[in-house]
Amino acid sequence: MKISIQVQDFDISTELEIMRRGKPHIGAVVNFLGVVRDLNDDIKVSQMTLEHYPGMTEKSIEQIVKKAQERWNIIDSTIIHRVGELNAGDQIVFVAVASAHRGEAFAACEFIMDYLKTEAPFWKKELTAQGAKWVDARVIDDERLKKWDLKS
Repeated sequence: MKISIQVQDFDISTELEIMRRGKPHIGAVVNFLGVVRDLNDDIKVSQMTLEHYPGMTEKSIEQIVKKAQERWNIIDSTIIHRVGELNAGDQIVFVAVASAHRGEAFAACEFIMDYLKTEAPFWKKELTAQGAKWVDARVIDDERLKKWDLKS
């Protein structure tokens, strides 16, 4: 399991190669790449700033990966989330999950991403022509998280 909160960009091919190296029993790798959009609710976004609480953020993500490991047979995972100032089109988050079979990899990747979107301790501020504003959670993201029943 790799969890990295970082300012610098990342290379997807390199990350996937590292995750797969020496693990011939991997039969499926599913990944998600999140990119900073230039629009939010039809308002042009020129820049996004992400903040986090060092230590707490990594621990929180580690806990959700452990929950995913309890539900699915995951061989390995990589979660990279960028912080700092990002521009439209910049890579912001990468989640990759490896397993023996695709179904488990798809489900675990979606589970981890739904958690990151709603529960991970990141704070986002968008810069628009109208000024800077903090981004609130979206109802649709909360609804997606409910399907996983995280109370267990």
